[in-house]
Amino acid sequence: MRHLRSGRKLKRTASHRKATLSALSIALIKHKRIRTTTAKAKETRMVVEKLITRAKNAVGRETDGGAKDVHARREVFAFLRDRQAVVELFKEIAPKVATRAGGYTRVVKLGRRQGDGAEVAVIELVDFNTGQDKAASKATKKAQPRRRKTAPKAAAATAPAAAAEETPATDAKS
Repeated sequence: MRHLRSGRKLKRTASHRKATLSALSIALIKHKRIRTTTAKAKETRMVVEKLITRAKNAVGRETDGGAKDVHARREVFAFLRDRQAVVELFKEIAPKVATRAGGYTRVVKLGRRQGDGAEVAVIELVDFNTGQDKAASKATKKAQPRRRKTAPKAAAATAPAAAAEETPATDAKS
């Protein structure tokens, strides 16, 4: 029985599981949104939220000449092992979520994968949902009716031309 045992094994050894979660965390930090299985997404969420909280607290309380920031960066780097991801986490993500109390990520289930039937989900950073912003802007563009700015000018320009065309035609028939 698994009483009081937290976390999923993901059918991996401890070192493989740590490497997998590190790679998924790096991808999420860099791309802000990744698609993976639901179990991996939920495990990644637990890891990434702790990393973001550590970065947020270090950036928010820089005292002693930034000594706390350096220590937090080293702790995060010990897990991620990717310099660009650490820089992006501390420079871009942590300041943006500084006012948020938690819940930095969102897991959205997508259904089952065609090949093996695994449940697939998207995990994304809540404050960086650029895909939804683009979709919302497209929806508002489609919802607004198109206005023709040249409609009055075109009608005024075609009316004399139509009248001029009718006059010679009536003269030819006479």
